[in-house]
Amino acid sequence: MTTIQNFVDTETAGSLDNPIVYNIHVHTYGKENSVNALINETFFDHELMNTAYYANKRPQYIDDLWESKIFAENFWEMRRKVLAMISDDPKVKTRFFAHNAAFDVRALNNTCKVLSNGKVKYFFPYGTEICDTLKMARQVIAKMPTYKKFCEENGYMTKHSTPRPRLTAEILYRFITKDEDFEEAHRAAEDVAIEEQIYDYIMKQHKKCDPVLYRAK
Repeated sequence: MTTIQNFVDTETAGSLDNPIVYNIHVHTYGKENSVNALINETFFDHELMNTAYYANKRPQYIDDLWESKIFAENFWEMRRKVLAMISDDPKVKTRFFAHNAAFDVRALNNTCKVLSNGKVKYFFPYGTEICDTLKMARQVIAKMPTYKKFCEENGYMTKHSTPRPRLTAEILYRFITKDEDFEEAHRAAEDVAIEEQIYDYIMKQHKKCDPVLYRAK
């Protein structure tokens, strides 16, 4: 069976418990097919955007809009385009990957609920397979002595009673590239690109790994 892998990143406003998407990028791994949009209903809501953790990036988005580097899209039209990336061929499996995928799925579902007044509760169709590069990193990179040493030397350990290496996309990318000055853009398109590189690095380790967070039904 052929597998299509789509990588997703969302940028959100609102709270961590009730995030609302204002920027989404979805890219088909190994292909030029992608969806990248600012969400009309949310990005231009000034009160909502003031709650965004990365609200300071808004002027850069505005510049990109003027220069046609990104476009604003109605949420439901953007969702239609993303769902069109799911193959209807029974011999083709479609997966969606994200780093800390549970958050992105929650954000997309919550945006559906908010913008539909509760009529639409889920972004992806029932049974869509969701995979997580964070889960993969826990199984592979976190077990590497070199990664643990890297985190200890750079202060990237958790604050648990038994500290563990942190596994944010930014820290993982710094380890993979040996670029200590790297800072995650926290813009959906750029973040998808580094998540794909994290995926590539993990796969090259040839270790047993289960990426699936929510299995296909």
